[in-house]
Formats: sequence, C-alpha cells, structure tokens
Amino acid sequence: MFDKIALIGIGLIGGSIALAARRAGYARSIVAATRRAETADTANRLKLVDHCGTDLAAACEDADLVIVCTPVGACGEAARAIAPTLKPGCIVSDVGSVKQAVIDAMRPHIPAGVHFLPAHPLKGTKCTPTGKCGRMA
Repeated sequence: MFDKIALIGIGLIGGSIALAARRAGYARSIVAATRRAETADTANRLKLVDHCGTDLAAACEDADLVIVCTPVGACGEAARAIAPTLKPGCIVSDVGSVKQAVIDAMRPHIPAGVHFLPAHPLKGTKCTPTGKCGRMA
C-alpha cells in the first residue's frame, strides 16, 4: 500500500505500529526516528523497522505515510522538524491522546499538499478483529 512509512518515535505504540504494518505488508520500507541513540539502537537490534536513527527529518524523506508517535507535548516540535522533508501527497498522522492540542501544535507546520489526519489509537487486552473490546489499558 505504501512505499515508505516513517514513524517518529518508536516506543510502545510506534513499535506496535511498525510490527503490525510489517506483518500486514503495508509498506516496502518502514523506518523510524527517535531522540535517543540508545532507543534507536534497540529498535535496530530488535528489527522493529528497517532502520531507526535520530534524525527526524531524514526519516521522513520520500515517506508516503508519517505517523508521529511522540508524547503530545512533543508533537509540534516534531512537526516543525519534519516539515521541510514532507513530500506533496504524504499523509501525516499522530497517536496523541488529545486532539485539539495536537492539531494546534502540528497544523501550522504541515506544508500545503500534505494530508494531516489526526488520530488516536486504541489498545487493550481483549480487543477482537471486529472491534469489540473488554478492559482497556
């Protein structure tokens, strides 16, 4: 479906997205960037993605889909950092738990021609493929 997916942040949610996207065959290449070299080294060692580094903008070069998987307070800075490398037609989304703060922080940095789709992931211990969930974590 995508030639390249870039994840900005590779913690629990970013890592889960990477593994699910790889398992489903959603991209030819899945890359990530994180602020700490130690985290990037771990992601590379665990083969969560094809490559993980610390340069957010470089990870987004030629990406068709970028998912910002940072804490809500870091979304605006992440968007500012990646904006110059976002290609027209790229889809940018996030995994923040609140929307208006994320939209306000990210939207000013998203270039014309890039599609911004704010999102919020669900996680839980008893979610089924049909979307029915028990206790949510």
